[in-house]
Amino acid sequence: MKKNSFIRLCLLPLLFAMVALFPACKKNNDSGAAPVITSVRLYNPSPKDSVISTGNPNTDPFLSGGTGKYVVIVGQNLQNATSITIDGVPVQFNPALFAQNSAVVPIPTIVFSAIDTTKLYHLFYTTKGGTADFSFKLGAPAPTLTAISNVFANPGDSVYVYGTNLVLVQNFVYGGTKITSFKPSIDGTSIGFLMPAATPTSQIKVTTKFGTALAIINATPTITGVSDENAIAGDSVHIYGTYFKGIQSITFAGQAITSFTSSKDGTSIGFVMPSNAQPGPASVTTKFGTATTVYNVADVATGRISDWEWSGNFNWQWWGGATLTSGDPNSGWPGYNPDFPGNKSQYMFLKNGVLAPGEGNTYSSYAILMNAAQWIPAANINDPVSNWAFKFEVSVPKAWNGGTIDIQSGVGGFVARWEPWQKTAATLVPYTTNRWITVTIPLSSFKAPDATLGEGEGASIAKLSDLVGNSGNTSCTIYIHNYSKSATATGFYGAFDNIRCVKIK
Repeated sequence: MKKNSFIRLCLLPLLFAMVALFPACKKNNDSGAAPVITSVRLYNPSPKDSVISTGNPNTDPFLSGGTGKYVVIVGQNLQNATSITIDGVPVQFNPALFAQNSAVVPIPTIVFSAIDTTKLYHLFYTTKGGTADFSFKLGAPAPTLTAISNVFANPGDSVYVYGTNLVLVQNFVYGGTKITSFKPSIDGTSIGFLMPAATPTSQIKVTTKFGTALAIINATPTITGVSDENAIAGDSVHIYGTYFKGIQSITFAGQAITSFTSSKDGTSIGFVMPSNAQPGPASVTTKFGTATTVYNVADVATGRISDWEWSGNFNWQWWGGATLTSGDPNSGWPGYNPDFPGNKSQYMFLKNGVLAPGEGNTYSSYAILMNAAQWIPAANINDPVSNWAFKFEVSVPKAWNGGTIDIQSGVGGFVARWEPWQKTAATLVPYTTNRWITVTIPLSSFKAPDATLGEGEGASIAKLSDLVGNSGNTSCTIYIHNYSKSATATGFYGAFDNIRCVKIK
């Protein structure tokens, strides 16, 4: 008895302590009252702190996708949450960040294309006492459209439009036609569909739960070059550019081209020159628009530095390595040369054998020398450099491998290097044209000498006057030089005509 009495006396203080704890435990544990949410705010100190019980997901940068950020849920009876979801996605929370009237939680990663849409814009907060359903407009940003996989797809072909936030799509219109069957990607970056039979307009419209994206099907053609701007009747001509599909009309120097072929990738159009033409632009029209050259084709007069015609601009210094010849069998003098068919006018040719390392210069047997001429009209001397190009027609009937055609003005020592045989990095591929072609060299290709790399390998001209002076009038030299440390694989045999400087933009 004494022993048991002693034990009871020893346990009495412990029992008192336990009784004292009961009220505290009852107070800290869930009292059975349901949670109440009055607001949600960003977990940032003032002044960035803000209440966001509702919001506009299309304008609020936080509400429009807030993954990785924290919010403070404010209310009552929030101490002992058992589950929290935002837009139906469970929140991974830390109870240590909870108090009776607030809870700090991270916004979960929400894949909006996969959520239960009945729970969108809802924050559910559950404790043993019940669940609070709070309106919380957390959504994806408004959609955007950035690209189309194939604007020229045939009806029934698979096509994709690309962009961002293409989720929970409610309406999709392509080319003015409503698409009723489509498949957005799970990450919201594309929508796949089958090209409809008709696309009467160029509009694309995607409406999602979070906003609307508008775009225009833009496949306006562009012209980047012409194979032979001064072709004669019967010559094969190619126009190079982009989006040459669904062609409605082509004009070349004022002539309608009714018979032509276009490449499958839409980057070139080929045709036979129907007849000799008067100067005029080249133009290609599709259902998306029209591309027209700024410059005229069949035009040897504009920007002419030399064409070596008696009635044109016979600009030659009468020495150097060039030979004057004619493409007309009945020319008399200068004599006819059959090696360069397709040009019945007068022109110059250079003929050199294999060049030793470093051989070739602006005089002797290597050059075509021209007196001063008006490259750039004085009124245009302050134009951007990119607006102008140096052009000429050339014919290289025999394989050319090695050596550089240099083009030099009489100002500043700037040189443009023409090396068409350098088409692969591994080997030098011999170059030949088999016909007359037009070569276009942007004036930005004229560069200063570099102490290490040599002529034409330094800085590009900064302004037009660097190349032609303030008057725009200067001389011109075309010459061949071997910059290699070994002899060239071949010599050079080629003809030049219609040297000119032309505005291209």
